[in-house]
Amino acid sequence: MKRLLPVVVASLAACACVLGAVPQAPAQTIEFQPLSAQAQRIVETLDYLGAPLSAADKKAVLDAAKGSGGSGAVDTIQKTLDRYALYWVQINPESRVKVAQGAAKAELVEGGWRTFLVKVTNEAGVTAVLNVQSPNAGRLAGSTADEVPHRWLDLLPYTAPPMRRELSGLGVEYRVLSLYSRDAGKREAKVSFNVGQGTQDIGFRNDVDTLFTIRPTAELTVRVKDEHGKPTTAAFEIRDQAGRIYPSQAKRLAPDFAFHPQVYRKDGETVKLPPGAYTLLVTRGPEYLAVKRQITMPAKKHSESFALARWIDPSTTGWWSGDHHIHAAGCAHYEKPTEGVLAVDMARHCQGEDLKVGCNLTWGPCFDYQKQFFTGVLDKASVYPYLLRYDVEVSGFGSHQSGHLCLLRLKEQMYPGGDSKHHWPTLGLNTLRWAKRQGAVVGPAHSGWGLDVGVAELPNYQVPPYSGIGANEYIADVTHMVPGPDGRLVPAVDFLSTVDTPYVWELNMWYHTLNCGYRTRISGETDFPCIYGERVGLGRSYVKLDGTLDYDRWCEGIRQGQNYVSDGMSHLIDFTVGDRKMGTDGSELRLPSPGTVRVTATVAARLDEKGDPSLRARPYNQKPYWHLERARLGETREVPLEVIVNGYPVARKTILADGKSQEVSFDVKLDRSSWVAMRILPSSHTNPVFVVVDGKPIRASKRSAEWCLKGVDQCWSQKQRFIKAEEMNDARLTYDHAREAYRRILSESEVE
Repeated sequence: MKRLLPVVVASLAACACVLGAVPQAPAQTIEFQPLSAQAQRIVETLDYLGAPLSAADKKAVLDAAKGSGGSGAVDTIQKTLDRYALYWVQINPESRVKVAQGAAKAELVEGGWRTFLVKVTNEAGVTAVLNVQSPNAGRLAGSTADEVPHRWLDLLPYTAPPMRRELSGLGVEYRVLSLYSRDAGKREAKVSFNVGQGTQDIGFRNDVDTLFTIRPTAELTVRVKDEHGKPTTAAFEIRDQAGRIYPSQAKRLAPDFAFHPQVYRKDGETVKLPPGAYTLLVTRGPEYLAVKRQITMPAKKHSESFALARWIDPSTTGWWSGDHHIHAAGCAHYEKPTEGVLAVDMARHCQGEDLKVGCNLTWGPCFDYQKQFFTGVLDKASVYPYLLRYDVEVSGFGSHQSGHLCLLRLKEQMYPGGDSKHHWPTLGLNTLRWAKRQGAVVGPAHSGWGLDVGVAELPNYQVPPYSGIGANEYIADVTHMVPGPDGRLVPAVDFLSTVDTPYVWELNMWYHTLNCGYRTRISGETDFPCIYGERVGLGRSYVKLDGTLDYDRWCEGIRQGQNYVSDGMSHLIDFTVGDRKMGTDGSELRLPSPGTVRVTATVAARLDEKGDPSLRARPYNQKPYWHLERARLGETREVPLEVIVNGYPVARKTILADGKSQEVSFDVKLDRSSWVAMRILPSSHTNPVFVVVDGKPIRASKRSAEWCLKGVDQCWSQKQRFIKAEEMNDARLTYDHAREAYRRILSESEVE
């Protein structure tokens, strides 16, 4: 920091204390690049906390931060962010701290949180933690509110990513601070800052007395009905005219999640709001039409009613939605001290997204706490037709380095030999053997991780690095048969997970192994709240069941391939090849000789009239990986529907994504044994029907067999170091078996 700064700051300090203005450091003393990077983090953090800058201020900051720099950009960033600063903290060259009130209005809300900025001018280059304290914050242990009326406040500095816990040492930076008020009316608080014991300035100048105006709140009761007029649960995103989220995301407790702008409320439940104007966005998953409403909240109890409508309901014809990979702990969820959230919280979110089946998988974080909820049957939080069940993801322990595994329909959740996560096999196939013996339905999670390639073609023949936690060891495991519950041999892997990683990486692996004759199915997942934290059910499987919904039968439907995967915005129902419906009779159609088959389905998709060009132009390896908007053709409301044979499109038509269902049919010529599927890429994909011609196995491509064979070697080169010594012989046999299998398939393949 140049020596000009202390003089200017000192000269402005006095007027700041009087006027409540935050002085700017002269632009020539501030380096643009770190300030611009910090400004972008501030914008991101405030958006995440539901306390965004105004649209105009956000644009001004980002335009300045992403520009070419100069004193004008530095001034713009400071002037704009200073308006949101409740306090200005000065650290002098001797590391003494003093504080003044900033330009932001000292306004809070009763029973809620408000988020502000704190501007720090740091002449000493201190990199310690900036501590904030108040004698008015918190309550004495065991005391009631009446006994400690002066303790009405709570303070919460935000130090999680993309922010950091310590100061950067830069001459100027901004911090994020949220404040909670128990009371309404006028309240004064003494707030102090320091960067360690002994850094307080003399004369109490590290304290500032702030008189807050605290707006009272009243209860908003939401009455929400489904399309049949029955009470239901929905997602409510509530914003005031400044764009702030209610309830504040600063410090939510379950069932409201701090990483969501929305909260889930049942019919008749409430949200507390101060008087004013609000915009409510009410949704209930991708099968419902969103409702947007402007309301004025009075200073007393108020009620608003919402009648929701669907554009489609696959469950009426027996197609039941589910997400086979969600979590109640870890990632965006709480880990300490609450050890994640409870089943009732996850069930509420599933109901609010109209997700019929939620597979709540216990994994590494909080495993020893969450394992208590496994029962081997439906959790008692289930309310038909919304089913929640605890199962396991092998992640953060055991064989996870070779690819995480989703283990569904388990009877026992603990691998023999211990009572925790620390004794599990390091070879994935050994875990699969144990799970399949008890009748589980199994497959790799987030399949694309570790299978990244630098091309967008599908299929492609680049051998991926096998350096991640997706369908890596799968390349070997898929060649194995293992004993099932009755001792008879069954495939070691039932499904590949899709929708939550880039579709090229997921589908390329699947297509190549299908071309080798293996019959792995696909299922849709979200990996909530790890890969996707926005909401459960962003990736779904729609499983066809006759009669009532049942968790075990739903999992069995995935094993049988009686499902399509989707983001919920497009649907491929009753996919049929010849007279064989997908998922029935092994999904196998037999033809005595080459010929033409009729391919049919009932198809529906829905896009808004106005599209999002930025999403369509986004690279396929950037989120959201699957989304119907990516399929939109130009500025139309049309999307392409394709029939896939052995990985390649052989027929195509465009459909209008207006939400209406339509029957489609194609005549497809098959000259050899093949697998046939249908897709709207990247939004939905059916499982295959396997057409066996003249009794010959599917050997669709020599290049696919060669790709798989090379993949086994590449995977072994990456994963062998993670195998325990006592399992090394098993591992070598596993991979050798796979090599031999692909060599045999290669020799049996005639088509390049």
